[in-house]
Amino acid sequence: MAADVVIVGGGPVGLYLAAALLQEGVSVRILEQRTERNIHTRAIGIHPPALDALDQVQLAAAMVQEGVPIRTGLAVSGGRTVGTMSFDGVSEAFPFVLALPQNRTEQLLEDRVRALDSEAIVRGVKVTGLHDDGARTAVVVEPSAGGEGQRHFTASFVVAADGARSQLRKVLGVPVCTKAYPDHYLMGDFADSGHHGQMAVLFLESEGIVESFPLPGGLRRWVVRLGKPAEAADAHRLAGLVLQRTGILPDVETNTMLSAFSVRSTLARSTVAGRALLIGDAAHEISPIGGQGMNLGWMTARALSPLIRRGVAGDPVEGALKKFEVQQLRAAVVARRQSEINMMLGRPLQSPFLQLRNLAIGAAASVPAINRWTARRFTMQPPRTPEAHAGQEPSRK
Repeated sequence: MAADVVIVGGGPVGLYLAAALLQEGVSVRILEQRTERNIHTRAIGIHPPALDALDQVQLAAAMVQEGVPIRTGLAVSGGRTVGTMSFDGVSEAFPFVLALPQNRTEQLLEDRVRALDSEAIVRGVKVTGLHDDGARTAVVVEPSAGGEGQRHFTASFVVAADGARSQLRKVLGVPVCTKAYPDHYLMGDFADSGHHGQMAVLFLESEGIVESFPLPGGLRRWVVRLGKPAEAADAHRLAGLVLQRTGILPDVETNTMLSAFSVRSTLARSTVAGRALLIGDAAHEISPIGGQGMNLGWMTARALSPLIRRGVAGDPVEGALKKFEVQQLRAAVVARRQSEINMMLGRPLQSPFLQLRNLAIGAAASVPAINRWTARRFTMQPPRTPEAHAGQEPSRK
């Protein structure tokens, strides 16, 4: 079966790239190992630059309508407000971080892809080989749920968007640099009491951070940092830890999602191998704390799409792809550094170091120029120097 582009992986990044290419007349096949979509909610935060990218595939408006726009972040410690961060100045079109569960995000992306080409998504196949003759690339797949029979998909370009444990990356033999962190988390979704409205809240406590984010449907996500990996995801334990550190007790009976995870980062040493390309977590796995990974994947796919279109049309793009590779790695390193800062701020601290950290956060939050600079950095906008904005009012939608 032939197409202009084969995308391995039908997650949010692969689906986005497919939509961006299909609407420009590029034929695409998405090869997905799962036979059904994963309904487990993972990433929830969509940043303004990613919403700009999603707007290009005509999905931003629908996502904003369904999601919760977070316009303010609140830092709390010991029951007292340490500082606030406003996202009003980070973007004229999207002055907020949008909270929308990943499963719903994927559904909207999949619907868009199917509207452009009802046969674009091929489920239940896993990649077992790849052959590149310099002009066309053949991807060899087998049924992922057992059974026999190989199939071949040929394309001008093959894109690996199949996650942090990318099978296609292994087939290509691309080495990775992996870094583990001493950070472990337990998270879950519960009914929202409404006390904090649509604000994101960071509880900076001596035992470790507790993060809280509003979700659609009257839910709120709670994320608790642990000192060691969780043996199991337990709603009662999570609720108990939230109560212990914040004084707030989530209603266990309303729990709809639980997950425990430890953090690592993985950077592929190369993301361009001839006409095979790596994007998303296959190229750069970033800590989910701070929501950098999925957003970076969309922004990378947005930059890659016009290069693929040029290549499909017959233009020489080798030099442009190498430049793209350098820029992609640089962006991944910046995102990883930001996620490391986010994790560092949430680690346990005893007094007086906790008090000093809180004072520093409060002082920074009280200076409008620094507050705006920090908000832009947190939301993956190109940061501007605080001095350049001293005395200026933030733009508003």
